[in-house]
Amino acid sequence: MEENKKKKSIGFNIIKSDPTDGHGGYGVGSLSLDNVSPVIVDVEDGDAIVDIGAMHARSQVEKGIKFTPNREDSEGGKPYWLVWVTIDRKEAGPYYAGVTACEMVVNREKRRGYKLLPEHVNRMDKSIKRHIIVDHMDEKSKMILKDYLQSHDEGMWERSEEKLKQDLMV
Repeated sequence: MEENKKKKSIGFNIIKSDPTDGHGGYGVGSLSLDNVSPVIVDVEDGDAIVDIGAMHARSQVEKGIKFTPNREDSEGGKPYWLVWVTIDRKEAGPYYAGVTACEMVVNREKRRGYKLLPEHVNRMDKSIKRHIIVDHMDEKSKMILKDYLQSHDEGMWERSEEKLKQDLMV
């Protein structure tokens, strides 16, 4: 009976804390070597940034928006991709091991957005498990993501799996 009274603890840690410890100084916007990092691709503006807030659906893009699984709710909104990037190490050095993309649409005017939360959670898990799922992205977004990953660290890009390079080929 004594065994049943003990609380069961979860034996793993999926997400580590913010690598900048919330101070917002050095390291902000950089990909972390010890965890998965959320990269937000702004399709219209043509840029990509790391936003650690996306780990808990609190990125700058998501703040103040009520998300639903209905596209109609955010009609006329701005398209984004949330890309989960997991970095791992090989003997040759670090590389992009898992890269998975999820669609988001945000209509600031209506304060409504479209995303499929289960997909976002599952894709984060797939990234952590070293999957590459980016071939469903539009051409412009693929180019933005590829440019971002290459410019962040050319060596990591070179050491990454061929599937990533092929799937982001435009």
